[in-house]
Parts: sequence; structure tokens; C-alpha cells
Amino acid sequence: MEPIELSVVMPCLNEADTLAVCIEKAKTAMAEHGIVGEIIVADNGSTDASLAIANQLGARVINIAERGYGVALRGGIEAALGRFVIMGDADDSYDFLEIPKFVTELRNGHDLVMGCRLPTGGGTVKQGAMPTLHRWWGNPMFSAMVRTMFKAPIHDVYCGLRGFTKALFQQLDLRCTGMEFATEMVIKSSLFGVRIAEVPITLHPDGRESHEPHLRTFSDGWRTLRFFMLYSPKWLFLLPGLVMSLCGVISWALALPGITISDITFDAHTLLFGSLFLIVGYQSILFGALTKLFAIGEHLLPEDPRLTKLMHIIPLERALFVSFCVLAVGACMLLAAFNQWRVVAFGHLDYSVTMRWVVPGVTMVALGFQTLLASLFISVLGLKHR
Repeated sequence: MEPIELSVVMPCLNEADTLAVCIEKAKTAMAEHGIVGEIIVADNGSTDASLAIANQLGARVINIAERGYGVALRGGIEAALGRFVIMGDADDSYDFLEIPKFVTELRNGHDLVMGCRLPTGGGTVKQGAMPTLHRWWGNPMFSAMVRTMFKAPIHDVYCGLRGFTKALFQQLDLRCTGMEFATEMVIKSSLFGVRIAEVPITLHPDGRESHEPHLRTFSDGWRTLRFFMLYSPKWLFLLPGLVMSLCGVISWALALPGITISDITFDAHTLLFGSLFLIVGYQSILFGALTKLFAIGEHLLPEDPRLTKLMHIIPLERALFVSFCVLAVGACMLLAAFNQWRVVAFGHLDYSVTMRWVVPGVTMVALGFQTLLASLFISVLGLKHR
């Protein structure tokens, strides 16, 4: 017998209305184009006739006890015998007769081949096939985000019809169990620099009549947005932290000398706001570094040469030295403020003057202590990372 080249995996939860036509289309596409393959139905607890239909049509049924879109797909893909895998929903919205497009790109050396339903990538959405909010806002927005944040060369991040090599699936070590499974695959493939292609496809109206689609617009949309942010320390922590720190530096530059611009005087109150921005911004930057190191250690993100180089330039001992220097500067400023109080026999102070010592002093002590703790924690993560 010829070795199996392609496994078509269909997640299934009560899809008796449309499962048969999906299996027949997949069998026809493989037969007409000489593709040696198998069809796997990853059943997630169906109570209708789905299992009987799958068995009758010669599909291999894999029973997945734990509920979840990602769990069902993972179980089906792990059981796949083919070198290539194509996954697609069994609701007849995806035309499995388009399988050869994906196989061609996989044979050409691509590791992941995404289908694209949206016109921006050459796809077609039939009338009534996609809710208006999904078509004109949700999908374009999340696809633009994944291109910007992760440099993914695709136009339809949510497309459920896609092909990939079994080796890529094993390499990615996907963790998500819900609808984020599909986006996690795209993000990790982009971050790890695998070869990605995109082919236009046509989306048809959902053929099911016995129940509504499993997708939940707002809850699944929020889970996708949350996943994007958690997978990008740069956008979640680093960039906001840099912006806040810059605001703090500008506030200090205006408030320390007491500059007046167009009758607006920047005094001690501005200094306080600037210190708040500096402390919170610096904390956000540190969280970005800690999160990225943890993600690299857990193989969620690839190695970052810039971060590795920075850790070699600033080892623990040097970071601790900087921390103590910052702490010392802050302590000296606080002592100077205390001395001003002593000079007036611990009486009333000119706060416009004294606060220019107290606020920077407190801020420097806080930043030094943050640096000290972060340096020690980074060293702990570095032990695991190496």
C-alpha cells in the first residue's frame, strides 16, 4: 500500500446535517487528484448520527472526551498518519473540493498554508456565509493585528481551512484548547519563521439546520484579543512602558527647573505626576523583559538575540551595582531634604523647594529597588532559560 500523504481532520460536535457532504467532497478531491489520504473525524461528544455517518463513509473516528475546539483538533491531528494535514470545519461552509490548492503549496515546501476567505487576499464570501460584524470588522481587524504584531503574511487569521505539515504541528507545541488554537498556530508559525503561504478560497453559508454555529462573537473575539496581547510582551508591556517613561522624563525636565510656558507653570505637582509615570512605566518595561524571558524558557517564543546580548552585557553583578547606585542617589536626595527640615528646627518648609528633593529621591529609591528585585528574578529565569 502507498504511504498516506494527506490526513484531512474534521472536528465534529453534532454535525449530522453536513458531515456526509464534507467527507464526500474530501474523498472526491483526493481521488480526482491522485492524493493518497485519509479522513479523520475528531468527535467531541456528538449525540446525533455523526458517528454512524463517519463510519459508514469510511472515515476514521477519533473520540475526544475533553470538550474544546482546540482539544478536538489536537487529538485528530495527533492521530493523523499523513505527512500533510488539512483541517476544516464539518459544517459545509468550507469546500473540501479545494483541498488540492493546499496540497500543491505543501508539496512546494511550505510548512503552513492558510486559506483566505476575505477579498483582500483574493477570497470570496458568499451571501449570508459570514455575519456582517465578522466580515467587515472582526476578521479584518484581527488579521491586521496579527500582521502588525507578529509579521504574519496572511489576510484571514480566523480561516479554519488550512494545511500544514505534521512535523510543523509537532514542532509548535500548541497549548490552547479553545478557538484560540487556530490563531496560536498562525502566531507561533510566524514567530518561529516557518514558510507560510496563503491560497484564496470560497466561504459558503453554514449548512447546518439542527443547531446554531459554535462560534460566539464577543466571547471568542475577546479570547483572541487576550491571546494576542499575552503572546506579545512588546505590545502589552514594553511599548506602553516606554511611552509612560518618556512622559515622566518630559515632566521632570519641565518641573525640576520650574519652567513656565504661556503662563502655565510646571511645579511640584507636575513632578509628582512625572514620578508616577516613571515608576509605572519602568515597572511595565521590567514586566515585558520578565514575560519574554519566561516565554522563551517555556518555548512559547523563539530566542531573541538582542535580549541574549543584553543579558551578557548586563549580568547580575552589574545590574546589582546599578541598583545600589540608584538607591544611593535617591537616599542622598532624601537626606538632603531631611537636612532642610533640620535647618528650620523641624518647622515649616518651602514645599516648592523641598519637594524637588523629596519626589526625585523617593522615585530613585523605588526605581533602584525595582531594578534590584527584577535583576534577581531575571537571574532565576536565566537559570531555567539556559
